[in-house]
Amino acid sequence: MIARKKKACANPECAADFIPAQLGQKVCGWACGLAIKDVNQEKARKSLALVERREIKVRKEKLKSRAEYAKEAQAVINRYVRLRDAHLGCISCDKPASWGGQWHCSHFRSVGAAPHIRYNLWNMHRSCSICNNHLSGNIAGYRPKLIEKIGQAKVDWLECNQDIVRHDIAYLKRIKAVFTKKCRKFERRLAA
Repeated sequence: MIARKKKACANPECAADFIPAQLGQKVCGWACGLAIKDVNQEKARKSLALVERREIKVRKEKLKSRAEYAKEAQAVINRYVRLRDAHLGCISCDKPASWGGQWHCSHFRSVGAAPHIRYNLWNMHRSCSICNNHLSGNIAGYRPKLIEKIGQAKVDWLECNQDIVRHDIAYLKRIKAVFTKKCRKFERRLAA
């Protein structure tokens, strides 16, 4: 059997050296354990609260629907597109990057019309709130600038693509994780 090393008692009033009888023993006896019980109770309470919060988070994650995962993934990828195109102006009109209004992530083909390419980066570009909300994307200005930005072949592919795709939860989680990481890299680069 391995000889155990002496430890100092965790009770600040005692501080006697003792050889622990069990692994993890911090006090020399019951009296010292009862003397510091309040300190240990607070640590135990915090630890239990942390475990409980983690369990609640896991349960909430299990209750999420595919639509909620899609909404979260869309929000992250929209943020990425706004960061990616931060140096560019509006894709649809002539507003410069220095415009002081709100910026959106605009889809060339709308999410409702083409849900299968809603996460395709060729289909998503930074746009001013006026073009995106009030002018329904301002497609008349969007298309020529998109051809200039990504090329005619890619625009033709976007317009002709009629695939049927249903994004599963695992794919949506992966998109959210990948683009969250990319957003952090962009934000660090912009901050430097």
